[in-house]
Amino acid sequence: MLAEQTSPAVVDPRQAFQQLKTRLHRQMVDAIDLSKAGQLQERELRSQLRALASHLCVQETVNLPADDREAMVREIMDEIYGFGPIESLMQDTDVSDVLINGPDSVFIERNGILERTDVRFANDEHLLHFIQRLVGRAGRRIDEVSPMVDAKLPDGSRLNAVIPPLALRGPTVSIRRFKEKGIALEDMVRLGTLTPEMADFMVACVRGRMNMVVSGGTGAGKTTMLNNLSRFIPETERVVTIEQTAELQLQQRDVVALETRPPNVEGRGEISQRDLLKNSLRMRPDRILVGEARGGEVLDMLQAMNTGHDGSMSTVHANDTRDALDRMELMIALSGVELPTLVARQYIASAIQILVHIMRLSTGERKVMRVSELCGCQDGTYEIEDIFVYRMAGIDANGRARGAFYATGYEPQAIKRLSSRGQDVPSMLFSARELNSTRDYRPTSR
Repeated sequence: MLAEQTSPAVVDPRQAFQQLKTRLHRQMVDAIDLSKAGQLQERELRSQLRALASHLCVQETVNLPADDREAMVREIMDEIYGFGPIESLMQDTDVSDVLINGPDSVFIERNGILERTDVRFANDEHLLHFIQRLVGRAGRRIDEVSPMVDAKLPDGSRLNAVIPPLALRGPTVSIRRFKEKGIALEDMVRLGTLTPEMADFMVACVRGRMNMVVSGGTGAGKTTMLNNLSRFIPETERVVTIEQTAELQLQQRDVVALETRPPNVEGRGEISQRDLLKNSLRMRPDRILVGEARGGEVLDMLQAMNTGHDGSMSTVHANDTRDALDRMELMIALSGVELPTLVARQYIASAIQILVHIMRLSTGERKVMRVSELCGCQDGTYEIEDIFVYRMAGIDANGRARGAFYATGYEPQAIKRLSSRGQDVPSMLFSARELNSTRDYRPTSR
């Protein structure tokens, strides 16, 4: 009987390329005189490192084809100064998320659609080193003692990393990217996220100092919408922003941006959103913007909205408008203050006037599903009136959503308050009809 022959394992050429790059990178580290490197200017140091990488790539022991040498040098430099194997993904302006589920599984979200890439890391060790380098740039650390980190990268991207023993299948990375030039409200109208009528009404609400809450799921575009609405806050007003990870990019001159601080290794030194919100009330703000309400700070936010900080705004994770209000009730309970449900609902209803719910559809498109007015709380039940809605009818042959925006015919009570603050909104804006979402849009003047 013939002995069974073991077939050689098939090596992914992309992974083999990364393994070679890791080996060359280590040789470079061994060859560098760190004492002299610290005395060089960055431009000169980069030049010498590139020359060293090129020298290593032409050695016979490397056995690298001439066509691949320049790519290898470039990737080695990316490994030192850039984002390593995912550098090309981070340079693609259409990529909004980079998701790494181990060394050989890298996904991206492009234009709202998740897709797998052919990017590979050499092994778990290479990926772990990559994570530690990025986390170090953000002034944080990740190891077995602190195996999970959430940080902001120098380019503004948000990084979340989890390593073993918490990540069972190897190091995991999620990078949420933010474009240097964000999507403007005009772009959202052009893309069909909302209509000019809806945009005009929301702009008037911001200028007229209505308290607003934007709800939606993860990646729906809540922060983008909040950023857009904040553009229309008058320059004469002082704004304080409070976020767990800074994402808002306000353009006003008098803006104070506050960011939470996580606890240190010993579990001390944490500064929560609630701590920041309490402190912000002593900073003489005209408006307070909470990037995302997550816990007990909701009670303090509602108190601010009810006590002279009109025009404040926040976002809430929720599946629909009513779910957003239910979640806010839950977050009030997390504050430690025992309020009866009826009192909590009345408190919410007296603080918030306008609710905006945005959703990312299965097609990858974002739509403002409804703009509603919270009219009050009667007998323990919220009185919510939809002003504008989007109704989806299906998906067309091109994979895009079929549907339309509608004005429900409800004329909000808020228009009287808006009028008293110099924001005249014509009643015809709310007449019941299907809305056109295709024409160009320019925000109305003050």
